[in-house]
Amino acid sequence: MSHKRIPKRKAVIAIGGVAALGAAAFLLPNANASQTDSNDATPKTFKAADVSGLASRLQSQLGDAFAGSYYDADTKRIVVNVVGDDEKMVNAVKEAGAVPNQVRNSTGALETAAKTLRTDATIPGTAWSVDPKTNEIRVTADSTVTGAKWDRLESTVDGLGSGMATLKKSQGTFKTFVSGGDAIFGGNARCSLGFNVTASDGSPAFLTAGHCGVAADQWADDQNGQPIATVDQATFPGDGDFSLVTYDDPATQAPSEVNVGGGQVVQITQAAEAAVGQQVFRMGSTTGLHDGSVLGLDATVNYPEGTVTGLIQTDVCAEPGDSGGSLFTQDGSAIGLTSGGSGDCTAGGETFFQPVTTALEATGASLGDGGGQAADGGQAAGDGGQAADGGQAAGDGGQAADGGQAAGAGGQAGDQAGDQDGGAAAQAGGSGVESSKHGHRRGH
Repeated sequence: MSHKRIPKRKAVIAIGGVAALGAAAFLLPNANASQTDSNDATPKTFKAADVSGLASRLQSQLGDAFAGSYYDADTKRIVVNVVGDDEKMVNAVKEAGAVPNQVRNSTGALETAAKTLRTDATIPGTAWSVDPKTNEIRVTADSTVTGAKWDRLESTVDGLGSGMATLKKSQGTFKTFVSGGDAIFGGNARCSLGFNVTASDGSPAFLTAGHCGVAADQWADDQNGQPIATVDQATFPGDGDFSLVTYDDPATQAPSEVNVGGGQVVQITQAAEAAVGQQVFRMGSTTGLHDGSVLGLDATVNYPEGTVTGLIQTDVCAEPGDSGGSLFTQDGSAIGLTSGGSGDCTAGGETFFQPVTTALEATGASLGDGGGQAADGGQAAGDGGQAADGGQAAGDGGQAADGGQAAGAGGQAGDQAGDQDGGAAAQAGGSGVESSKHGHRRGH
């Protein structure tokens, strides 16, 4: 990832492997064009970025009958879940150009089920998120959940009732991915830079994972180099996993872009909400560029360091050193910052991301160097970009890699991943966000 923080420094990412090259191929221009049908009575085609706005409008119309939505990437249509068989509600969805899907579980029922899991099954190594495609809670347990812990989790899921939740085992272990966008180094920790942002006071900064921000106060773009940025605030664990790191030099250049290798640069022009079914791309300094799909929203992950809520669940792989890295879309929307997960980029696995919109809202930061106007109440987007459907402007965050050690509040992050081992060699950089109401604030 190239961030052009300091004029004399340039980041270089070596993207290796067929998977990375395949992901890069999807980033060719005009591959994400969409069309709408001329007949308003039939389902229309949309871009994934349209899901949030359309769903919000329909939720207001449908009230309790609204039970979530998702994006069908094959047909480019938005599917909206409707509880019951009220013809008026179904027609409202059709008139909006979406596809109605009649389901059993209401949003309220799913939220109640999630609260029960939080109360009765907050076990390290477990995670759950809402899956609108199945109209159920997706519950996952890693390889450490065995014996009495597994029995307790299974009993809790069964107690939610038939058709309310699914339970599956993951081969790896849930952990934050401290160790790879651009590599940044702080103390014994190595993470990735997510997105460049502008702090509310106008200073250049970047977003990365919160567990990186609590691991060290100062960060460098070289493992043995001098610090170039200082943590302003960090949130982890709790209501998110994000931190704002401001550049020590106020003249630092921090453009809104992601260098994905092979001469391709994706301009980041807006922040947007994730949509289930949406194709997303992840960039990290260890494993480079990989793509996948969003599986669930509002995910809760019980890491060894504590519980983190409000995350995005995906099937995109990550490895140690990818923590804090950027999750984005082909059209240049900033979606998330790598938090943690299980698996690797050989066997696959689950990876969870901090939503960029939430991090921006909490910190007051804006995308890139500011100057853009956001649509529908969103915050200003940098480089003249527009923020979609109430989205906040984006900041850069690093990704986490499987097998890396995470740092809890005030702790140190452990194992570092090698820069050259099949991954990306990167320099640090990025933009920042301001202090979170819920996080740890650092002085400069």
